[in-house]
Amino acid sequence: MVAGLYAAAGLLTLVALASTARHGLERPGVALAFGLLIVVGELARWGEGGDREPAPLGTAGALAYALLGQAGGQPSQHGVPQVVAITVAGTLLGCVPHVAQGRGPSLDHMARRVLSVAFAAVCFQPLYDRGVVQRWVGGGASYALLVAGLLALTALCDAVLAAAIAHARTRWPFGPLLRDELRAMLGIGSAVCATGAVMALAVAVAGLWALPVISLPLLLTQLAFRRYAAVRATYRQTIASLARATEIAGYTPHGHARRVAALSRSVGRELGLSEPDLTVLEYAALMHDIGQLSLLDPVAQGATAALPAAQQRRIALLGGAVVRQTGVDAQVAVVVERQADPYREQPLTARIVRTANAYDEMAREEGPHGPLTALERLRLGTGRDYSSEVVEALARVVAHPGLSLGSAG
Repeated sequence: MVAGLYAAAGLLTLVALASTARHGLERPGVALAFGLLIVVGELARWGEGGDREPAPLGTAGALAYALLGQAGGQPSQHGVPQVVAITVAGTLLGCVPHVAQGRGPSLDHMARRVLSVAFAAVCFQPLYDRGVVQRWVGGGASYALLVAGLLALTALCDAVLAAAIAHARTRWPFGPLLRDELRAMLGIGSAVCATGAVMALAVAVAGLWALPVISLPLLLTQLAFRRYAAVRATYRQTIASLARATEIAGYTPHGHARRVAALSRSVGRELGLSEPDLTVLEYAALMHDIGQLSLLDPVAQGATAALPAAQQRRIALLGGAVVRQTGVDAQVAVVVERQADPYREQPLTARIVRTANAYDEMAREEGPHGPLTALERLRLGTGRDYSSEVVEALARVVAHPGLSLGSAG
């Protein structure tokens, strides 16, 4: 699946570059202006770490060029191959400094941009060049609605591509992945589509002078989101550091909290949790043992799953109280507090943390065959201590290549 998308994007790029080199650029000034806009967007991009659209200004510029019929009242006539060629050239040039620092764009991001921009151009350019758009739609509000509608359709296709790639790589359910992508479109995605539409319409009437005016708000928004992403990363690092307090104090083994967080997030994905729920789940898993700091004597190997229910409950309540004092989302504290409840009374997130914690503890105890033995013990405990749905999801997760007890979340 992923290899096929790469191949399609690569072939499309080669054909576009060859066609543009053979026939030359139509309206070179317009092509250069949009190419520079894409370069600026890439230069201001943020890292890939979780952001679905790392370079919104570059994407908006590429989509605007794909849906550009006129520039300053004169037909642009640049066609689909030139749109793809300018998009690829601008993206690659803008990525040079990032590549030099070892954080260039992923192949997934490049393939999605090429295919999405090509889709928009194929839907618009041939019809506009043949006069079909003018005859069917005309100008004014109808033309603006056509451009906005095509951009919305392109965004939908990009969301499907992103979800399909993630599904092919992880085998997580396609439906929840698509839901998260569509939800993300309501944020920065809607700003990208709106800016692309306004760019295409404004340049058609006012010419290239409209580009810097229209681009500035999205560029400032992009820089603001970049700072927000940095704050969010720092926040997560703070939580991870707080979670390590139990390891430093000798209450839990090294890496236990990170392993439980990684397993919990993967199981949550497997069960179709949304991105906000996954964030709560990850934070709760990182801090699930923090209540052990209240114990006078550490539990052997930090293995709370084998403790009496009353003691587990006490540790969980104390942990939740600590979490509430940190200013973390109250939902995280609820998950920490309820991980020792009877599993049928727990929310799904607490069931997941409880199961992942028990798995990591059991697998560590059983030696080389620990993972298989741990799964069997968890299966034997379903109906009494653990949710069968969560245990089977965990079994699917640990069967994926590359996931091990040592993986960090």
